[in-house]
Amino acid sequence: MAGYISEFFGYRAEDKSSQAATAAARQVCPFLGTQCTKVLSRDRIISGVCAVRQKTPGSPDVICCPNRIYAEDYKMLHLVAQQAFGCELGLYSGRAAVEKAKAENGAIAVFGHGWGGELRLPQRAGTGSYFVDWVLARLDGAGELVEFTAIEVQTIDTTGNYREARNSLMENRDIVADTVGLNWENVSKRIIPQLIYKGQVLQREDLCRTGLFFVCPKAVYDRVLNRLGGKERIPRFPTQPASIHFLAYDYLETTGEGTITPLGILEEHCTTVYKVQEAFSSMNLPEGNVYRDAIRRSLSVSYTHLRAHETLSDLV
Repeated sequence: MAGYISEFFGYRAEDKSSQAATAAARQVCPFLGTQCTKVLSRDRIISGVCAVRQKTPGSPDVICCPNRIYAEDYKMLHLVAQQAFGCELGLYSGRAAVEKAKAENGAIAVFGHGWGGELRLPQRAGTGSYFVDWVLARLDGAGELVEFTAIEVQTIDTTGNYREARNSLMENRDIVADTVGLNWENVSKRIIPQLIYKGQVLQREDLCRTGLFFVCPKAVYDRVLNRLGGKERIPRFPTQPASIHFLAYDYLETTGEGTITPLGILEEHCTTVYKVQEAFSSMNLPEGNVYRDAIRRSLSVSYTHLRAHETLSDLV
């Protein structure tokens, strides 16, 4: 498998502008304003890779760094908050939102990724975790909790290596292929079971009226829905506590050199955790009696070989 780096320190790989060069030289994530947190595993060199694409013609750019999703001052959180709560309120870090809510007649407390610290949830016996990437909590004008929603973010994990491709971009902004691939197996092994489990936990919460939002690049969105058998296997339902909102959050129009490509919601599909669980447990099943037919074919071949051998022995 081979692929290319398609976005590097926030700019298109083919962007040769001074802005793109400066971003790479500083090695700062333009979306968080801090040093890039992605590193190469062997020697901890800062990666700077935001998205990759496969070498196959027509392959899409697929975001591989979650921080890329938080561009434009966490625009994604604002979009989900508006959809979940049906109003526009300021987003503030954890406890700081209480005073803001009193001053502004309402606010949204944000927990996750340095905004408000981790919520202290009880430990679960065995495997699995209650934790989600983000919790958005709507507070009223008195600073009291009214309702909340949860967000799970998933980009694509990569396989192989993009070290040479990264070095080429860093040194002279040349795009070269490397062994980087996309870990689609992780979609079915890890993502879907987590969505089912966390969706069921949230469905039991009195104040979580909109369920779980799953935000991912369009390629991941398509792969997850396909793995579940398509939208016909997980039909659309209105928003409810048992909802799972699939949001394809990806690149909008391509911009010119020296600018960062904006992201937005390209597609969405709202269903229930029960429909996802049902589809996942019975997805892509073959026709009945495949084992029986395979055994008979194998026995038939063995019998034919045996008879041919016996015939040959008789002739000798």
